[in-house]
Amino acid sequence: MTEQNKKYDVIILGGGPGGYVAAIKAAQLGMTVSIVEKDNLGGVCLNWGCIPTKALLKSAEIKHLIENANQFGFSIPNFKVNFNDLISRSRNVSKQLSSGVEHLMKKNKVQVFRGVGKINKIEKRKIVEVFDLNNKKTDVLESENIILATGASSKNLPFVKANKNSIWDYKSAMIPEHLPKSIIIIGSGAIGCEFASFYNDMGSDVTLVEMQNYILPNEDHEISEFVSKSFSSRGIKILANAKLKEVLEKKPLECVIDINGKNDVLKAEKLILAVGIEANIKQLGLENFKIQIKDSFIETDEWMETSEKGIFAIGDLTAGPWLAHKASHEGVICIEKIKGINKHGINKDEIPGCTYCRPQVASIGLTEKNVIKNGYDFKVGKFPFIGNGKAIAIGDAEGFVKTIFDNKTGELLGAHMVGPEVTELIQGFAIAKKLETTEEDLMSTIFPHPTLSESMHESVLDAFGKVIHY
Repeated sequence: MTEQNKKYDVIILGGGPGGYVAAIKAAQLGMTVSIVEKDNLGGVCLNWGCIPTKALLKSAEIKHLIENANQFGFSIPNFKVNFNDLISRSRNVSKQLSSGVEHLMKKNKVQVFRGVGKINKIEKRKIVEVFDLNNKKTDVLESENIILATGASSKNLPFVKANKNSIWDYKSAMIPEHLPKSIIIIGSGAIGCEFASFYNDMGSDVTLVEMQNYILPNEDHEISEFVSKSFSSRGIKILANAKLKEVLEKKPLECVIDINGKNDVLKAEKLILAVGIEANIKQLGLENFKIQIKDSFIETDEWMETSEKGIFAIGDLTAGPWLAHKASHEGVICIEKIKGINKHGINKDEIPGCTYCRPQVASIGLTEKNVIKNGYDFKVGKFPFIGNGKAIAIGDAEGFVKTIFDNKTGELLGAHMVGPEVTELIQGFAIAKKLETTEEDLMSTIFPHPTLSESMHESVLDAFGKVIHY
């Protein structure tokens, strides 16, 4: 072994929530491990996604509470929003957590190489060549096991690209120099809806454009409909069955939108592209190996191993859902596979999804549409938060809990929630699914009072005709 050819049990390309968790797990199991990362540790989620957007949305929530403080017995006239301070707080939260990940790497003796990693072969040995940002080779690392965790980037459209000026991707949308008077958002998945909610609460005129029939198209239809009505009541304009066709970069921007086959021109100060992601695979050196790719995403087995033995892929490099907690779990799975523990593979039905708009959305398992498609004999239970004492007490009784059960076995097939703190509540159903809990188990569970979680219990009871409070 030479100084330029450093050997490790595992080499990880990318220090996001998949990569750094995998590194820590490997270190805990006594393995030597290195990470190659060109940017701040923590990845998109910590630096530009999950965490900073939640900081922004918390600020929006506080503004909303102040504006409605009278219902709690307070009068707060003439309060001021310091928008730049709000943005700065979001960035500082990310910096704090990124430095925390740096500390964890040192604590677990994970060696971090700064730069871009490219996988290659020397004879039959797998190596990673590390290049600095000037494309100068700085190190050569060697391992039998390589984990690809370089994440994904936001998509552009063929005829329009984000430019940090008037056309934004998610990064630009989080660090605006001023609050735009008007915004058009293309795409109504989690990212699009969260930005729509934030900028609407801040005071921007927001239009949300979605190609499919309804917003949040991956959620249960009843949930999507509820959010749509809630957004509309707040003044967010929603255009479904609509497609962006052209953008004229004037001041204001002119966007040609095809709405049900008819063109309309909408004007706005800013345009946000939230039309999905594509995997960061271009500089990885995949051409040196027989690795299967579909729609830019790397294909793996349930253990996250690619078609090339010893090379794994996790997180946003692989098929969806594209969630940080999925990436972290996948990181643990492939390290255990490498170590020979082999406890379990990935089960996507057990992955909860959360959207932090107002109202919050959370779900796990099958939607009612998919349950019907799969031919289940099923029961549905629903319980509105207006029937929950805690929800009324905190002044947030908007939304409901929906549960779907297999009528024959009592298995929880899916849970879908919209309303206060459902992004925290969903973990209860996640545990239930993991433990293969039946309807009898859930109905006989004692839920504390007064809590929002009682609505989860009531939804289960409702599915079997035993609801108490509604």
